[in-house]
Amino acid sequence: MRERKLDDPVRIAEEYRRGVRYKKTMGDRGMYEQNRMNERFFAGDQWYGANCGNERPLARYNVIKRIGDYKMAVIGGNPLTVKYSAEGVPNTLGDQETVRLLRETAAGGGYSVAKQGLPGDAEINLVMSALSDYFSVTAERVKFDDLKSQVLRDAYQSGTGILYTYWDAWVKTGLYAGGRKGTPITGDVACEVLDVENVYFGDPGKDNIQEQPYILIAQTKSVAGVREEARQNGLGPAELARIRADDDHSPWGEPDEERAATVLTRFWKERDTWGEPAVMAVRVCGDVVIRKTWKLGIRLYPLAKFSWERRRGCAYGDSEITYLIPNQIAVNRMLTANVWSAMMTGMPLMVVNGDVVPGEITNDPGQILRVYGGAEETDGAVKYIAPPGGSPFESLIEGMLRNTLSQAGANEAALGDMQPNNTSAILALREAATLPLKPVQERFYGFCEDVARIWAEFWVMLYGDRKLKIVDGSGTWYFPFQAARYRDLLVSARVDVSGSILWNETQTVQMLDNLLEKGVIDGIQYLQRLPKGAVADRDGLIRELRAGMARKDGGDLRGESSGAAGTMPRAGSEQ
Repeated sequence: MRERKLDDPVRIAEEYRRGVRYKKTMGDRGMYEQNRMNERFFAGDQWYGANCGNERPLARYNVIKRIGDYKMAVIGGNPLTVKYSAEGVPNTLGDQETVRLLRETAAGGGYSVAKQGLPGDAEINLVMSALSDYFSVTAERVKFDDLKSQVLRDAYQSGTGILYTYWDAWVKTGLYAGGRKGTPITGDVACEVLDVENVYFGDPGKDNIQEQPYILIAQTKSVAGVREEARQNGLGPAELARIRADDDHSPWGEPDEERAATVLTRFWKERDTWGEPAVMAVRVCGDVVIRKTWKLGIRLYPLAKFSWERRRGCAYGDSEITYLIPNQIAVNRMLTANVWSAMMTGMPLMVVNGDVVPGEITNDPGQILRVYGGAEETDGAVKYIAPPGGSPFESLIEGMLRNTLSQAGANEAALGDMQPNNTSAILALREAATLPLKPVQERFYGFCEDVARIWAEFWVMLYGDRKLKIVDGSGTWYFPFQAARYRDLLVSARVDVSGSILWNETQTVQMLDNLLEKGVIDGIQYLQRLPKGAVADRDGLIRELRAGMARKDGGDLRGESSGAAGTMPRAGSEQ
């Protein structure tokens, strides 16, 4: 039997079924059912399928969400910046000073890219510096902070978070080729968070995405939407009619166009005539190719993966929720039993002698009971039985919650539940509690670096000649960029963490106050480093201070600025 082509729909369908079978064998329940259960428990739907009826209150204490929220905040709460560099190109302190001067020239519009010849070290370092700033601009445009939060949550719930970057030809850039009256420049990178259930790796035993033989992405779309996409790609009426829903039997009253069909996108790498890898893709639905094989124009798979816990010999990560669910169920059962016990025994039971008190007895205040009989019979007509004292579940629930949180690394100091009697000791305990999260945090930073490298790949391969938007201390300006000059560079990315969440705004202001009092910094430096929002119209105040310094002739400018700052109220004091 001859081997089918890489873009053959029959071969792709078999690869998809193989991936589905593998995921169904993962763990006791399989990936699909386990991830659905993890998502429900994290959201709080923890009595789903229990069939406990509606008579008893089904109480819950969502310890899973509290642990997850704390860990996700620690791992993804620190602001990140990305620094690009080119391998094999030196970047000494002298080179950095040269780049600083070139940036000032470029911000003023006096820099132009060489038209011929290979780029020199200074030019390469300048471009890497510009790309580092442009990463922040792109991250703001695609809402990268929100995407990181989604990936973190997916990874905590399912074990793996995946970010897919693609080229959107319809994105408007506001740039024009040949001036404002020229042709508009469109197209830029876009991002989407994918569910791990819909991503299938060709070799599930390899953790590195870039080493995968192929990658499949499954999407569920309406038949009408799939046919419209195929029509735009040039398919004829006969091929469009072959696009059918996954279920051959249409429900009553539901037209075929509104039913769902699975679309598979296959990515793989091929070598060009120069031996360089090129990422290829094809889209199929059933036995129909709805988009023929095309080149993405990049050399890296456009997917970045973050695994919460790595599993040996497996490309998919593991979720902590899977192993917290038994504890959560035990807590919920004891809590429900405790509440039910309180409801049943919270009020004393009334024993009534029906021969002496024949009338109906209610709990209405001031009710008058008619009693028939003598004094002895009257005294024994109504009695109360004292309920048993306390509940046997109180200590068990408290111990289970405390031990579950502690074993998961979310103790009282980490969660902020301790009284702040000794701030230094609490901070030390919180920092010690975050140490076990360092491996997970490093994997998350590695995921961000993978995203940065993928974005740089799109920039140098697909941008062509355009200007990069830069926002820095000089304001907003545009750097001239010729992508073709830098395609052969080996670009690497490094994530720098701006600060720890343990160092809050109050401590930052206190440190700035001390530096200002000691004369280490002046008023302008003080204002520039205040937390955002600490002072209204901070930029306007800085401009006024600089204007006042410029009007003075002679004197120590630093001393005068310090004196000016000494009369202004500090961020931590009352106005």
